[in-house]
Amino acid sequence: MKKKLSLILLAAALTGTAPIPADACTGITLKSQDGRTVVARTIEWGGSDLESQYVIVPRGYRQQSFLPGGATDGMSFTARHGYVGLSVEQEQFVAEGLNEAGLSAGLFYFPAYGQYETYNPAEKATTIADLQLVAYVLGECATIDEVKAAVQRVHVVQIDPRASTVHWRFTDPSGRQVVLEIVEGGQLRFYENTLGVLTNSPDLPWHLTNLNNYVNLFPGSAPAQKLGSVELRQFGAGSGFLGLPGDVTPPSRFVRAAFYQATAPQQATSEKAVLQGFQILNNFDIPVGIEFAGGKVPADIPSATQWTSATDMAGRRIYFRTMYDSRIRCIDLDGIDFGKAKYQAVPMDKRKEQPIKMIH
Repeated sequence: MKKKLSLILLAAALTGTAPIPADACTGITLKSQDGRTVVARTIEWGGSDLESQYVIVPRGYRQQSFLPGGATDGMSFTARHGYVGLSVEQEQFVAEGLNEAGLSAGLFYFPAYGQYETYNPAEKATTIADLQLVAYVLGECATIDEVKAAVQRVHVVQIDPRASTVHWRFTDPSGRQVVLEIVEGGQLRFYENTLGVLTNSPDLPWHLTNLNNYVNLFPGSAPAQKLGSVELRQFGAGSGFLGLPGDVTPPSRFVRAAFYQATAPQQATSEKAVLQGFQILNNFDIPVGIEFAGGKVPADIPSATQWTSATDMAGRRIYFRTMYDSRIRCIDLDGIDFGKAKYQAVPMDKRKEQPIKMIH
């Protein structure tokens, strides 16, 4: 009953039965001088506490997909690779994760643009809920090519047709990254994401085209120039980015992320790139309140950005911090024996309060 209730609440939060919160996610990709790739992202939800957990899934662990209507007898899948995931709402709904083969996978909201196939009960043995696709892929795949093949073997559906659709980002240790969008009744569209940025709707090709609207932006300061008899000068540093959109809509966040990522100095090591990723993504924290009409904030949470993560695939480490605790925490997959480990689901925050260290 608890699982079914959580599904209903999540669907309600995504539909007209509850105030629409910020369903925003921002992803970037950084490459260090030692040849490693780091993917980092935020996850936003302004309507309630997502009660996020980290899960440790050993090899051989079997799961079963939820189905529309709250049924839990969908596709059965067993992990060939152990993995660590960061879940939302329920431990089965892994939103970001890394497996022992070094494959990273994550889901991002994709409202109004995705369209899955219609659920067919006769195909329930090969039908998986969209919010469980990351878990399936992490347990099954080691490379991008394996991801493509695995997704084509299943039917991806929504648990509740009123809920938002999602799209996915997959990255392997080589640095190759693809985005999967399912549209027009179930058509799979894989895009090679050489830029490495992802937000939400519209689709990825639209966002890449939209970058052309900002061809005038450049790092540094704009030179002084004459306007008739008046000389125009900058007010301060960074005037080359004057006109960079500052709102929290997905198109604006995509543009900001693309320019911040492209102008960030390349770090020597992946660990330094991880820290840089968190610093860049500070700029995408969404405070509770701006996405609701005055007096309509539904949840008592400190931020709509509930957590931020960074993943070093080659180093097999996943890092995260949360809205309750800004300290960066790390899970080292090399320290886990996925052949002997037991399944675990642990709250990201056992104490929901920002720790403060007294120094005087």
